[in-house]
Amino acid sequence: MSHSEQNTAESVTTQTEQGLYVNPQALTAHLPALHYRDGALHMEQVNVDELVKHYDTPCYVYSKQAILAVYQAYTESFASLPHQICYAVKANSNLAVLGILAQAGAGFDIVSRGELMRVLAAGGEASRVVFSGVGKTYSEIEYALTQGIGCFNVESISELTLINDVAKALDKSAPISLRVNPDVDAKTHPYISTGLKDNKFGIAHEDALAVYQQAANLSHIDIVGIDCHIGSQLTEVEPFVAALDKVVELVHSLRDKGIELRHIDLGGGLGVRYIDETPVSIDEFAQALLPKLTELGLTIFFEPGRSIVANAGVLLTRVDVLKPTEHKNFAIVDAAMNDLIRPALYQAEMAVIPSVLPENGLNTDDTQAWDIVGAICETGDFLAKDRLLSLATGDTLAITGAGAYGFTMSSNYNSRPRASEVMVADDRHQLIRKRETFEGLYADEMLWQDK
Repeated sequence: MSHSEQNTAESVTTQTEQGLYVNPQALTAHLPALHYRDGALHMEQVNVDELVKHYDTPCYVYSKQAILAVYQAYTESFASLPHQICYAVKANSNLAVLGILAQAGAGFDIVSRGELMRVLAAGGEASRVVFSGVGKTYSEIEYALTQGIGCFNVESISELTLINDVAKALDKSAPISLRVNPDVDAKTHPYISTGLKDNKFGIAHEDALAVYQQAANLSHIDIVGIDCHIGSQLTEVEPFVAALDKVVELVHSLRDKGIELRHIDLGGGLGVRYIDETPVSIDEFAQALLPKLTELGLTIFFEPGRSIVANAGVLLTRVDVLKPTEHKNFAIVDAAMNDLIRPALYQAEMAVIPSVLPENGLNTDDTQAWDIVGAICETGDFLAKDRLLSLATGDTLAITGAGAYGFTMSSNYNSRPRASEVMVADDRHQLIRKRETFEGLYADEMLWQDK
């Protein structure tokens, strides 16, 4: 990162004794879809307050152009090699998001039958799907094989045996790669680190060669690749390089044993800037990996999720109650931890910016430090803490970086309907998921009947 970029990063936030000030205009300068026009926040060319009038709050809003821009950055950065970008469906599984990426030529990374069904419903091709996950069931494997899945990322010997059994019963050959755990520290939150030896994912690096040899002797297994995924929200390239070195070592060992692969899958995990993080760019990421990947002569798979959709989305919420106290000021909004659990679960710090800029900026007399909290009966129900904002009841706030692991991790805790979702493209906007109804919350439940 250049010195000028460092200065820009530092200017986004100001830490004071009272709390953290996030400069909305400096922040949005780094976000592809958001900008202020005449003091009003816009997603692409649409005023977010107009979206609130149409769809109410809480509401997730995504930018079509922002999604496609990051996807294209991946394809262009790795254009010198055969490659497949498999979007990680778990990050944001809305059919409209999947459909946009499918039309752009993306493949997909899934972890369940439900995610595969979503991909197919959105127009994706099963042959461009990799099936990850540690607990694939017989019925999931059967369904994936009948649909023509591109590859299973195998995470254990028992799974390998199960896939062979299912494929034999269907008289099919199952394409597989082994997910190798390289024991590399991803330097990220422990809940989203997946490549250490004490994580549940993958096959230990030192065992991988023997497991590949075992796979080669199974009747209905077709070995096509090798897979590695070390974690999520990585802001440095060094862990990727360290993992690649271990995988390359295995590829050469496999060749010595007569096992030839068609692809190498380096997973996903490239981080994004939520407030003041300074992750490597996609191009820097590519330049660090391309020399070693070029030597291998294999097709390259990647499984990005967060980096494609996080900063393409916001969660819009309304201030319902202002509750200043002697020790804390609470702004109670209509979104809550059931809508966005990342701050409570991962201690994630996400930016909270107003839909309309205060006329006098930070120095207004009514600017105070606020905890942005929901109405759920949990002390852990917060979206941000100690943020310097000028607030009034009825204000609309935008929580940025909410396009990934936002709606997909939402719940109905406290019997709260989940939010609506909206897509924006240029000056157009469209509802892509209706807000849940209260009646819908218990529509599938039945009262106990005494005989």
